[in-house]
Amino acid sequence: MTTIYDFNVTKPDGDRFPLYHFAGKPVLIVNTASKCKFTPQFDDLQKLYDQYREQGLEVVGFPCNQFAEQEPGSSHEAESFCQINYGVKFSIFSKIDVNGNQAHPLFDYLKKEGPFEGFDEENINAKLLKLMISDKAPQWLHGDAIKWNFTKFLIDREGKVVKRFEPVHPIDDIKSYIEQVL
Repeated sequence: MTTIYDFNVTKPDGDRFPLYHFAGKPVLIVNTASKCKFTPQFDDLQKLYDQYREQGLEVVGFPCNQFAEQEPGSSHEAESFCQINYGVKFSIFSKIDVNGNQAHPLFDYLKKEGPFEGFDEENINAKLLKLMISDKAPQWLHGDAIKWNFTKFLIDREGKVVKRFEPVHPIDDIKSYIEQVL
């Protein structure tokens, strides 16, 4: 059975990084961007990492420029931006595509194992996100495509997807899921 440990990713310096290095640890995988309205989530992600890393949590970011070109720089620039502006100490990997023909196989796997559960129509931020996607990236609106930057996937200690969280999902709710896999 496939897990995230079957995939390799690339560091900003070009070195290959096999995800089996995270074996036995819960992992929160996030597609990121430096110029997005959700970019301040780096603060919350770093806080999650600080709070739970002693218990094994890894947080990993994958910069992506597929959503309104909100990650225009290089992989090194994206990594530096996170470190300088948000004090990010968790791993930021090379820029990738998360949707379409050039999507990284890791994200194809994540989308298959953590399908889109729909927009919470009671949540105003979810409604606004849906409207923005309809306007800026309608090709990603339907199906299991990543809808926007800062979609998160929680992985358990066996390398399997536990839950997908959309960009507007409250961080406090994500904490409760993290605590279940620690």
